[in-house]
Amino acid sequence: MIGMEWDGLTDRERYGDWYLKERDRFSDLARDADWDGLFGELVKNPERVNLARPGNRSGFAPLHQAAWHGATVAVVSRLIAHGAWRTQRTRDGRRPVDIARERGHTHLLELLEPVAVRQLPAPADALERHFHAMLRERTGSCFDEIEHLLPPLSPLTEGLDMRIFFRVVGMMGGFHYRLHADIVHVNGSSRMDGDNGDFYHVTPDGWTKLPYSPKPPPPWNFPC
Repeated sequence: MIGMEWDGLTDRERYGDWYLKERDRFSDLARDADWDGLFGELVKNPERVNLARPGNRSGFAPLHQAAWHGATVAVVSRLIAHGAWRTQRTRDGRRPVDIARERGHTHLLELLEPVAVRQLPAPADALERHFHAMLRERTGSCFDEIEHLLPPLSPLTEGLDMRIFFRVVGMMGGFHYRLHADIVHVNGSSRMDGDNGDFYHVTPDGWTKLPYSPKPPPPWNFPC
C-alpha cells in the first residue's frame, strides 16, 4: 500500500507556523539539490514526496526539481522508488519529463516518462470531472471561502494500490481516495465526525454516496 498526500491549498497564510517552516525547509532542500537532506526528510515524512512549496505558486515538487537540476539517475530512481509521481504537473502544466527535455537532460528522459501500472476507467476525463464535482458538492462552502487545487486522478495509475489523501481546510479533515475494480473509492471524513465519515463511489458515469460504511472497513486511515 502506497499512501501519499495531495496538497491543494494555495494560501500560505492558512498553514500553521511550525508546519510552514517544515514544508519550506523540505522545498528548499529540493530547490537547492540537497538530495541527501531531502531523503533524510522523506525517511521521517514519506507521504510528502509529491508536495510543492506551501502556496503552490509554481507547483514544483521534488521530482520536478530533480528534472530541472539534471540530477543523477540514481537520485531520480530513488525519488520514484519513494513514490514520486511522474504524471504530476506544475501549475503551468509541465511534467518532470517535460522539464528535463526543456533543460536538455537527456539522461533522464526515459526514466521520467510516465509508466501506467494500471489504467483509469474510460473516459478518464469524465471520471475526473465527476470526482471533482463530488468534492465540490460534499465540501459545501469550503472551496468558496478558500481556493484549493483539486487533485488529478492520474497518479492513481502509477501504483497497484495507490491511496491519496486530500486535506481540505475548513472541513477539519479531507478525502482519502483510491482506485479499485474500475471505481474510485472515496472516504470523506472530519475530526468532528463520530464515525468513519461518508463513503462514495465514482465512475465515468457519475458519483454515488453509499448508504452504508463498507464492512469490514477498508484500511482508509493510512498515515498522512
